[in-house]
Amino acid sequence: MSGYNLSVVARALAFVGLVTIGQAALMILGEIDLSLGVIGGLCGVAAGILMVNYGINPWLAMPIALALGAFYGFLNGGLVSFLRLHSMVLTIGTAGIFGGINLVLTRGVAITNIPQEIQYLGRDDLFGVPMPFVIMLVVLALVSFVTVKTPFGRYMYAIGNDPPAARMLGVKVDRIRILVFVFVGAVSALAGLLMVARLGTAQPSIGNTWVLTPIAAAVIGSFQAVGTLLVFGLLIGPPATAALVARTVPAMMILAIVISLFSVWLGLVISYYADTSGSATMALIPVVLFFLTMIARRIRNMMVVAT
Repeated sequence: MSGYNLSVVARALAFVGLVTIGQAALMILGEIDLSLGVIGGLCGVAAGILMVNYGINPWLAMPIALALGAFYGFLNGGLVSFLRLHSMVLTIGTAGIFGGINLVLTRGVAITNIPQEIQYLGRDDLFGVPMPFVIMLVVLALVSFVTVKTPFGRYMYAIGNDPPAARMLGVKVDRIRILVFVFVGAVSALAGLLMVARLGTAQPSIGNTWVLTPIAAAVIGSFQAVGTLLVFGLLIGPPATAALVARTVPAMMILAIVISLFSVWLGLVISYYADTSGSATMALIPVVLFFLTMIARRIRNMMVVAT
């Protein structure tokens, strides 16, 4: 394999690699976030809009996009922690909402004329190594250090192994879970920004394929998916798997139906207001999250009654 081919592979690996690192951190907690790819795409689009449509300096627009990704992670982590829903179920819904916002903002059209001064982050090399791959290695080193060498990392493993026991030992389970979701949201936004720098355009399709690949990569890389439902059910034995499936599948089916109907209604409303007032579209976001919270509470109550 030539050096050029290795460079191409490393550059392509970096984007999904960043999302994989975040997904692996969540798996340590026993969580899975199916909205990470959508968050990355939405934050990349947001940065493109700020730079191109509003003329904001790229070095200011990128931190704003990272903060936006962290905010979306905070929403996911907060809903998971306080609604006591499994993240796999919840983030299916938030992924649909974030993806809808992405399409409303872009109307399905790529944002071009991304400033040249940031494109080197996705296209240039550092001592022969692609810049995205270097950034991925830095993030990987940071996460590895935190999870292996710090008390915070020990708390993450404790929560993933047995959350009630960790809480009895004084570990602030909800706070740590939310902080990890915030970090993972920012990392996903970073992946989206690097892809925008690589392509030179902010495309609404960025991140659409960053769903199952990061999960598979994290599992193959020996991160144990503690506490996840269905996908890794064979790890906990057939009897327990059957019980989890019996409780989870009906709730996920109902949630999928409700979200589909809700998405149709939401798309009609947002499309109307997007034609009349751009600020009205942004004002609808809290309403969307409120309805999602109500739906999630209803599903949680049904699961509790089922047990």
